[in-house]
This record gives sequence, structure tokens and C-alpha cells, in this order.
Amino acid sequence: MTTLPAAPPHAAAFDRLLAEVRACTCCGPQLPAGPRPVLQAHPDARLLIAAQAPGRRVHETGIPFHDASGERLRRWLGLSSAEFHDARRVAILPMGFCYPGRGRSGDLPPRPECAPRWRTRLLAGLPHLELTLVIGHHALAWHLPGWRGDLAQAVRSTASADDADVVVLPHPSPRNNVWLARHPWFEAEVVPRLQARVARLLGS
Repeated sequence: MTTLPAAPPHAAAFDRLLAEVRACTCCGPQLPAGPRPVLQAHPDARLLIAAQAPGRRVHETGIPFHDASGERLRRWLGLSSAEFHDARRVAILPMGFCYPGRGRSGDLPPRPECAPRWRTRLLAGLPHLELTLVIGHHALAWHLPGWRGDLAQAVRSTASADDADVVVLPHPSPRNNVWLARHPWFEAEVVPRLQARVARLLGS
């Protein structure tokens, strides 16, 4: 009988941390649909997607970006669904892990308790990250706290350098079609460069 090699200690510790996160109910009373943390991570991951919070459909399936936003994001990155959802390649850590519910003009912001409680510990367990893709102003404030400027400036500034370790993206939601129509340079210029960089990084 073949004996599988034991997981390295850091991987076992990270698995325990993920189990702790997925069992979290600290925001339960404030979540209309109840707690269901949705994230994806493995210590081997080289690409991090730092987004806002799961939407209703993702809450129902428990699969990160399993919606129209995810379809567009995967196209921007040039990744198949299998590649995108391979935790050894891609970590997905939104600023809030649970669906926050609906507001007047869309989903509510991520719960403020989530990132301070978990984010630093999770990021410390991802030593091989080479590129972080930031989506949404909450993620932007965390990963680029000194940034001052609008979204278009942030996208242009970070995406123009091939060695930047943080790149800002517009939200891939269909609700953001107006921004994309006003900034056609994003899909014409930024997306091809991003796809090439992701392919080099992940060996796609």
C-alpha cells in the first residue's frame, strides 16, 4: 500500500485556520441570510484576489465568484473555471467572507468585523503570493492604504508596471458596465497585459 507523504506543519496549521474561519459566526445576528464564510486559499497560492464580499448566489453555492462577475473576471484573467478555483494557484479572500445582505442600491458593504479578525492571519499563511488583484474600495483601502485618487487612476497606475505586486481592477459585475464603457482602454490595453502576466505566473 502506498503511503502518502504527511502535510508539512505549516499546511496543517493553515488548514486548521481555514476550518476556524469557515466555522465563524461572529456576525451572525447582522447577516440577513445567516453566516456562511466563502473563501479559497492554500499556502502554495501565487495569485490573490482581494474582493469585497460574496453576493447572494455565491452565498447559496459556497463557491467564490460563482456568478456573472466571476465569469467576466475569469475571462479578464484568461483562466478556466478549474484553474480559477484551484486553491493551490489562486487564493480568493474577500474583505468580508459572508454575504452582507441587500441595501438600497445593491449589496451592503462587507461586515467591518471580518477583515480585522481574520485577514492578517490568513495572509501570513500565504508566503508565495506574487500578485494581488484588488477589487473594490474596501480592498483598495486595505492593500494600498496610502492611495489617493479615483478608480481609473488606480487601475492605470498599478496595471502599467509589470512588476507591481498589487494591481487594482474595476469590479467585474454587470452593474459596472457603465464604467467599462466609459473606459474602453481597460479591456483593450489592461486585460491583455493582465492575461499574459497571469499566464506567466501560474504557468497557464
